[in-house]
Amino acid sequence: MKASQWKQWLLAATVVMFFFPPASWGSETDTNKEPWEKFGIQAGYFLAAVDSGFRLGTGIGVDIDVEDLLGLDSDSSVFRVGALWRFTDNRRHRLDFSWFSLNRDGSRQILQDIVIEDNDGNEIPISAGSTVDAFFDLDIYQFAYSYSFLQDERLDLAVQIGAYIMPIDVGLKVAGAIDEQGSARFTAPLPVLGLRMDIALTPRWFIRTGVQVFYLEYDNFAGSILEVNAALEYKPWDHVGIGLGFDTLRINIEAEGEDYPGIDLNGNVNFGYAGVQLYLRLFY
Repeated sequence: MKASQWKQWLLAATVVMFFFPPASWGSETDTNKEPWEKFGIQAGYFLAAVDSGFRLGTGIGVDIDVEDLLGLDSDSSVFRVGALWRFTDNRRHRLDFSWFSLNRDGSRQILQDIVIEDNDGNEIPISAGSTVDAFFDLDIYQFAYSYSFLQDERLDLAVQIGAYIMPIDVGLKVAGAIDEQGSARFTAPLPVLGLRMDIALTPRWFIRTGVQVFYLEYDNFAGSILEVNAALEYKPWDHVGIGLGFDTLRINIEAEGEDYPGIDLNGNVNFGYAGVQLYLRLFY
């Protein structure tokens, strides 16, 4: 999404929230005393600053910053969707799902010598002045179960357990040197633990926050995840919410071979973003 489109979305949300409020604006008595929805779906645009890199090879291979060295865009706007379901009558047990995709490619004449390894462990030198085509494609599927151990009309505080499933495809192509052999792919379920806290400021205004972490070392595999999010949400109508949120994520994966299920990688991949999301939620 271009900057001008993002501003139009933000302006439209502001108009809806402040110039066309419901007739009961400011009333605490018109809304159900149970503010925590049973089911909801969410969709919006996410505008993020992205920082990513990888190393193909575990020996002499060098770390490659795909934005600086290879010319991939550092700013991305993507469509993002999610859903939640509180599946018990007391609404303390909740399931969440979300998905978005970042697909980037670029081409640049590199200014320094680099060395990578192909899938057979052969070292491939790439000389300064070579034109390199690069790609970094990533889908993030997130599943989570949470239990609200503290819940009333104002606060919903929960512990979470979940998983990130991330098909990642990264690599290089240099005319006359390498093509798809200079790539690494893996689809790995990475478990996370976290905390989620929602605060009902009023029957119409909410703060929604969460943090999730993962760290594991297993044989020749090491991985970590840190994700933090926060959003301010306004409910102009009983089953509609409009929110503006901030989200940051950092993922680091390092592996040799297939010691961890779902990973066939010799090298490392690191990926992170920080950005804002404007979204619409429908719930009951």
